[in-house]
Amino acid sequence: MTDTVADDTPTAAPAPARTLLDKHILPAWSLAMPILGATAIVISLAKMGSFGVAAAGLILIGAVVAAVHHAEVVAHRVGEPFGTLVLAVAVTVIEVSLIISLMTSGGGDAATLARDTVFAAIMIILNGIVGICLLVGGVRHHEQAFGLKGVSAALCVLAAMATLSLILPNYTLSAAGPFFTTSQLVFTACVSLALYATFVLIQTVRHRDYFLPANGTAGDADEDSHAEPPTNAQALVAFGMLVLALISVVLLAKSLAPTLEAAVLSAGLPIALVGVAIAALVLAPESLAAVNAARRNRLQTSLNLALGSALATIGLTIPSVAIASLYLELPIALGIDAREITLLALSMIVAVLSLGTGRTTVLQGVVHLLIFATFLFTTIVP
Repeated sequence: MTDTVADDTPTAAPAPARTLLDKHILPAWSLAMPILGATAIVISLAKMGSFGVAAAGLILIGAVVAAVHHAEVVAHRVGEPFGTLVLAVAVTVIEVSLIISLMTSGGGDAATLARDTVFAAIMIILNGIVGICLLVGGVRHHEQAFGLKGVSAALCVLAAMATLSLILPNYTLSAAGPFFTTSQLVFTACVSLALYATFVLIQTVRHRDYFLPANGTAGDADEDSHAEPPTNAQALVAFGMLVLALISVVLLAKSLAPTLEAAVLSAGLPIALVGVAIAALVLAPESLAAVNAARRNRLQTSLNLALGSALATIGLTIPSVAIASLYLELPIALGIDAREITLLALSMIVAVLSLGTGRTTVLQGVVHLLIFATFLFTTIVP
């Protein structure tokens, strides 16, 4: 008679059932903050005295963090490089809406508002966000690698867009000053949109592999890269919360702008600093997402986010603002001054050199951040 031997091999526990509101993918705080942001806007919380301003500021920070979380959920579902387009395009659409609303309401100098916003966004992205990503990644991982072809393509398009939109208006002869004629404005808007559309086609279809992490550079220790992606329903919820959070960030920033403006003026600082601060708040979700990716040794994703945001800022903002200015018959000045041209040219040259080898260290991060510090200092002390 044969004895039966019991099998002591442990069996794997069954995977927990996945629900729509999975606390690991869609935690309660990430759903609550966008709703709180929308509520703060509806009740005009920022206008309820000092306590209201402080509470609106805290909710704004929470909405930024929630936007980053939901963007990462959507990006995980759709994969690279489509995921990095989600936050860039969403933020740019909201930014365009904010610029046009301020132009029509006459806030600040309406004629130069688009130019100042676009230039500030480029400097924040190209030096601030990229610099922090390279510094954080370099400190944690010593040296990081990325795909050179995708970054080179992005810098090529960015240089063309920035020059045609922000520098060329100063040197045309048909209109005096930093202005385009109607035909020139329409042509430049079409060129910017065509350049951006071509870049998106290259990034997502024709040469998608240029923007994917190279072997061995995606961060083997990154748990998120091995985690099961969210379901379609979870991704849709995350996308809806992302849009709501971005709207909350922009409108709360707009509601806090008068308080910020009063503080800047009372301190004797240039009013241009308000535009820089608002641009920084609008770009905060992208900044945090890019820095998180660099910290996880996913520098390719960081650069896709940063450079893609800079391209969307020009490629979508300039055409949209041009259409609005022509339809509403509002003047629009696009040409930047000599100081800003110098900083833009320096930023582009340094970006080409620092990102031209496919590998980075803390040195490149420090250089970009010091150029960004120079931009901020010369904005305060022109």
